[in-house]
Order: sequence, then C-alpha cells, then structure tokens
Amino acid sequence: MKRWLYTFIAAASLLLSGCASVVESNVTAFHAWPADAGGKSYVFAPTKEQENNLEYGSYAQLIRQQLQSLGFTEAADRKSAQLTVSFTYGMNTEQVVVSRPAYDPFFYGPPPGWGRFGPHPYGFYGPYGPFYDPFWYGPMQTTSYPVFLRRLQIGIANAGDGKQLYDVVVDSDGNRGGLSATMPYMVRAAFSDFPGPSGVTRHISIKVDKDDKGSKPAA
Repeated sequence: MKRWLYTFIAAASLLLSGCASVVESNVTAFHAWPADAGGKSYVFAPTKEQENNLEYGSYAQLIRQQLQSLGFTEAADRKSAQLTVSFTYGMNTEQVVVSRPAYDPFFYGPPPGWGRFGPHPYGFYGPYGPFYDPFWYGPMQTTSYPVFLRRLQIGIANAGDGKQLYDVVVDSDGNRGGLSATMPYMVRAAFSDFPGPSGVTRHISIKVDKDDKGSKPAA
C-alpha cells in the first residue's frame, strides 16, 4: 500500500512540474494578409497613454524581435513606414471556488498553472472514476483562489490608408500574477505560423526557456 502511494505522489509531482514549464495560450487571428507584404517596413503607433511608458517599451521590444525574425524592418519614422503596428495588453483576476470533501486523501489542491480552462488529465470522470461519490467522505469544504486572465492584442495596418491587415488576440491564464514573465511567450504565440489561419482559435503551448532568469511564468 505504501509503495503504491509513493508512486502516486511521484507521478503527481512530475505532472505538476510539467505544467509549470509550459505557457499555454489561445490564439485567434483575423487577417487579410497580402502576398506581397513580406519584408515591408513598419513603425509602432502607441496611444497617448502608451507613449514614454516603460512597460509598453519592454513589450514593444519583444514584438520587434518577432517582426525582425519574419523579415520586417523598422522604419525611422511614420512617413517612411509602409505598415503601422499597435498593441494593447492587460490582466484581470477571477476568483475560482472549488468544493471538495472535508477529508479527501487524494486531493492535493490545484496544480501550478491550473487555470479556468484546464488541464483535465484524468478525462471526463476525474481521477476517481464514474462511481466516485464525494459525499461518501462527509461534509464538503469550499476553497477559493485567484486565476489571472491575461490578454494581448496586436494589430498591423497599412500606414497609408489605415486598412487593417492583421489582428490577433492572445489569451492565457494561470494562478500566478504578473504579465512580464508570461508576455515573451504570448508574443511568440501571437506570431506562431504567421499569418496562420484566419478566424480560427488555436491552442498553442510553448516551453519555458531553461535560461529564463525571470520568475516562473504561469502556465
């Protein structure tokens, strides 16, 4: 019995560590991307509130790196640019309530990175099977914890007439607050297989860099 319990705990630990090393995002892009748009020059178009904002500048650098890898070049000013790039970002918090038996030896709490949408590694019935009855263990206990919902939106348009060419929204959630640690992976997800299918939501998982010096991002 003890040997089985130790094996179960070890497997659970591996599962939790795996969740902590991946950032998962839902990515939805709409675009009318022209075939001759590759290699064009662009310029960032910040709002008044974003001008001289250090956080905005940090995230702009991440987007700049992705655009450069796709063959785009940054123009010196708006007059010489063929494209404009704008983006917004933010984070909300939701309180998730979980009910469980007051005594449940198999409950280890929500794993790191567990968010509003998953994961569900045990299938439809959960880890106990279809005949599990939580009330068998007696009174229920309610626990609440925050889930942080992060969003990044990036738009690319013609500099001349303002026609929108690419608009992508990246949603990612987790149980650790803060945008800065997760943003590099959300930006990479935004440009994954660029421009990608239009009007299709894709679930993209990106492994956390081993040499990431920041705090662990929420999965």
